[in-house]
Amino acid sequence: MVRVLGCALQIWGSLVLILLVYCESVVSYTQIYPTLESRDDSSIIHSYERLDEVKKECKSVLSVASDFASDDNRVYKVKNELNFVNGDWEQESGEAPLIPFDDRDMSKREPGKRLPLKLVSFWVTDVDKGRRYRNAFAVNGILSLGITRNGTFSYKPYESPPHFQIWPGTTQLSILFQGFYIELEKNGGENVMCLLGSAVLPSRQPDSSDPWEWVHGSGPNSNSPLLQDDQLLLVLRYPKTLTLTSRAVHGEMKSLNEKSNLKYFDKVLVTSQLGPYANYEFVSGKLVSKACDPYPYIDAILSGGIDVYKGSGFCGILDRFTSGEALTVVANWKCNGTDEYCSRLGPFTLQRDVNATDGGFNNVKLLMQDVRCEPHTGERNSSFAKVSAVFRTVSPFENQYTAVERTGLSNMTLSVEGIWNSSDGQLCMIGCLGSVGTKHDACVSRVCLYVPISFSIKQRSIVIGTMSSIDEKTPSFFPLSFEKMVQPSELWGRFGHSHLSYKYSKINLAGAFLERSEPFDFGTVIKKSFLSYPAMEDGPDLLTSLSVLAEDLTLHASAISEPLPESRPLRTSIQMEILSLGSLFGRYWSMQNVSTVSNVDDGENLFHAKVESTEKQLLLNVSAQLTTTGPIFQNISVLYLEGLYDSRVGRMFLIGCRDVRASSKILSESTDLESGLDCLIEVKLEYPPKTARWLVNPTAKISISSRRNDDDPLHFGSINLQTLPILYRKQREDILSRRGIEGFLRILTLSFAIACISSQLLYIRDKVDDLPYMSLVMLGVQALGYSIPLITGAEAIFKKMASESVEYQSYYLEKSQWVYIVDYTVKLLVLVAFLLTLRLFQKVWKSRIRLLTRTPLEPRRVPSDRQVLFTTLVVHAVGFIIILIVHAMNSSQRLRSQKIMDSRGNTNRMQEWEIELEEYVGLVQDFFLLPQIIGNVLWQIHCIPLRKVYFMGITTVRLLPHVYDYMRAPVFNPFFSEEYEFVNPSLDFYSRFGDIAIPVTAFVLMFIVYIQQKCGYRKLSETLSAGQLKLLPLGSKVYERLPSIPVEAELVSGTTDPDENGRRKEDDE
Repeated sequence: MVRVLGCALQIWGSLVLILLVYCESVVSYTQIYPTLESRDDSSIIHSYERLDEVKKECKSVLSVASDFASDDNRVYKVKNELNFVNGDWEQESGEAPLIPFDDRDMSKREPGKRLPLKLVSFWVTDVDKGRRYRNAFAVNGILSLGITRNGTFSYKPYESPPHFQIWPGTTQLSILFQGFYIELEKNGGENVMCLLGSAVLPSRQPDSSDPWEWVHGSGPNSNSPLLQDDQLLLVLRYPKTLTLTSRAVHGEMKSLNEKSNLKYFDKVLVTSQLGPYANYEFVSGKLVSKACDPYPYIDAILSGGIDVYKGSGFCGILDRFTSGEALTVVANWKCNGTDEYCSRLGPFTLQRDVNATDGGFNNVKLLMQDVRCEPHTGERNSSFAKVSAVFRTVSPFENQYTAVERTGLSNMTLSVEGIWNSSDGQLCMIGCLGSVGTKHDACVSRVCLYVPISFSIKQRSIVIGTMSSIDEKTPSFFPLSFEKMVQPSELWGRFGHSHLSYKYSKINLAGAFLERSEPFDFGTVIKKSFLSYPAMEDGPDLLTSLSVLAEDLTLHASAISEPLPESRPLRTSIQMEILSLGSLFGRYWSMQNVSTVSNVDDGENLFHAKVESTEKQLLLNVSAQLTTTGPIFQNISVLYLEGLYDSRVGRMFLIGCRDVRASSKILSESTDLESGLDCLIEVKLEYPPKTARWLVNPTAKISISSRRNDDDPLHFGSINLQTLPILYRKQREDILSRRGIEGFLRILTLSFAIACISSQLLYIRDKVDDLPYMSLVMLGVQALGYSIPLITGAEAIFKKMASESVEYQSYYLEKSQWVYIVDYTVKLLVLVAFLLTLRLFQKVWKSRIRLLTRTPLEPRRVPSDRQVLFTTLVVHAVGFIIILIVHAMNSSQRLRSQKIMDSRGNTNRMQEWEIELEEYVGLVQDFFLLPQIIGNVLWQIHCIPLRKVYFMGITTVRLLPHVYDYMRAPVFNPFFSEEYEFVNPSLDFYSRFGDIAIPVTAFVLMFIVYIQQKCGYRKLSETLSAGQLKLLPLGSKVYERLPSIPVEAELVSGTTDPDENGRRKEDDE
């Protein structure tokens, strides 16, 4: 009772400690990462004590301020429309930089690849209605300025006190300001804020070549020298209205200190644009007509015969496919001018990273920001829309998600405005580079954008467009093309009544590929007869069945090269997206009223018959996109596929195309390209069957080969991949797969083992004289096998069969109640088997003690396991050394240590001999009868200590995992070794040969025990005699059975003395 109370107190103390740690962590988290509500705390008192200083420093601006007109919303506009985040800032060249930057976050192997960004954000924190003047408002604000490589300044920092922070990769300075908001009439009208600020500035090193020497020195950066400074003047200028040419916010921050003062810094220039709260005004019609009159502008896309969207929901589609999404820049592969002319990135001024692509524009992206689209209805129910946006260039090494948040205007941004009309489906816009202002010299670009609704192997873009020069006689740059590739998941009901279509053009080539790859063999006949592969199933309609099949054929899995390399394989990510299947394009909901039936050209489509016959077809047209990641797949990282799917054998035969437009040298040497695509590629994809998953490896196989000659620059070697285990839709819904079946097998085998042990316990009641001749070493080996799972928490007996691959560890499986029931049942049965084995051990031990008390002068006549244990250890030690030697000879190129990665991603390095030893423990348990055989020889038995049901049944239980492993394909997962309890195929220790040799050896041991007990030692010795040669020594009286029957009779009759009754009670226990 005292021990129970002690344990309860320890548990209660642990819970209290955990609660205290959790509360402390929550407090620390809220201190480090305050919520938005805490930052906008209305209890903060804003100070306006420096307004007299502001009037003095801002006299030149305040003197020309215009009187306010009556506007009740002005305070709201000031507090919301004048905020901006993640603008750009630069400092005039000089000798007094404002803040340092710690670049120790970058790897030495890739110095300077991702340049740090100088970002600035500003928030108006308070507008004082009590200090409202005739032409000014008193305002408070906070400015967050810094340098960062991996983040943004999108969140408003604490309003007090001002602070400075620096760590590797990021520097941030927050400054508190107070001053006035005014309005001016000049330059078309602008809003101005003139503010004085207070900050803590980092101190520069005087008289040093490196002013920030302390940043790169030893010690934490938190000990940086800081200086209090309240002489900062900030002037921000906003346009009164948001239009194409007036959207930029300009600012200037300077120090009012003397240049000799350490607090002085060179002037800082700020640029951004009005935020989403400002209303855009479409007043640039003359500029738009300059680029788009007459409408539509005839370009290569409009004259290329591509069907484009002309419905009434253009604004929604434009927002869906461009909001935060990156557009891919296409190389100028058709340009035949000078290198300088062809390598220009459209109207943009090249940055260093973009220029390094040498005109290929690899990994250069475009972002459409601040998209404003106003739909309108024209004559005869036609529709049109007015559109404005900002195109931003994203360099190859810039973080796309950081670029989305940026608002600064520069020579890498293009402000656009234009019109879209449903009559032609063209969005035509005028483009203005950078921050335009009142001058329109920068508005010399035309942007045309389309949303295609017809697709092919050469056209996989959901958004396509061009940027060209308005001056077509002497253009300053070659027309720049951009696109966004289509994804099937994006097509769910986005296009209303506009039918999407796919035009097949490679079906004949795919059919020829199928005929070459599928010669007649009996294996194919068996597959067609007995195995089931993904195929159309019964459903509400044809499109629903096709959509379900497309989901099963979609692959998102890890893969590895085939055959398996000697060294540890590199993980490759595979994404196989099905674009169209049969008459289906994209995906389909049965509840939808809108059909997405493909208007496939009858001349190119094999499925030109009626729907009734189409459902019975065995070959389906399919188009897809295969994306692979990894260093060996750089040339074929994205393949556009088209071909046939044979549902009888679960195979796809596809023709692939890859984009080589970025390789200008290859383009000039190759004459058989199709629109800049290399389409001489064949891809074969084999899906695993849906049936017999426990006997067939549930992995997909992909083979990619080039049909070009070896000396062709576009030729590449054949690639063969095999995925990790995959699950089909119904198998994900009904997750009772291998793990569930194996769980029930563990329960059945453990129950059978318990029955065998119980049978032996019943048997020894009538065989008291034979009991001492059971080997304690044999029982100890069995007890060890049951105790390991209880101590370590591992599965028992059938852990080898427990499929713990990542693919099966789903949330629903782990949380399923029946899985818990199976696990707890297995643990309970393991405990019962362990206790029953201990009971057997106790019975044998006490029987030997009882015999020893009968013959105290002849202890050698009592069976002893000392020699049995020694002999068993010698045999297994020799066997283990032999296995190590053989394995070392067979795997001389293998590393002598290996990282074992568990399913949670934790790695543990183990030496090879340690791994082998762990596995050999399983072999010792499989050969648990070996100590009994040795004991039978040493003790020269002529009795039957083991019941046949016991030793034959336990042997069967131990060997069932090997039989099961031989029958079914092991889960293919080279990254995780803990799937197997004592078997690791990756080490070549247990293989198919082992799954045969181990059961055969165990059955031989079982047969030897059977013969020893049936014939007895004396008869067996005589049988094995060959003349003078004796295979077994003659019998001895050392282990002759003692006459214990009278003793047992006394125990039963109850005529013994009290001492004998005590011993009888002890024996019964």
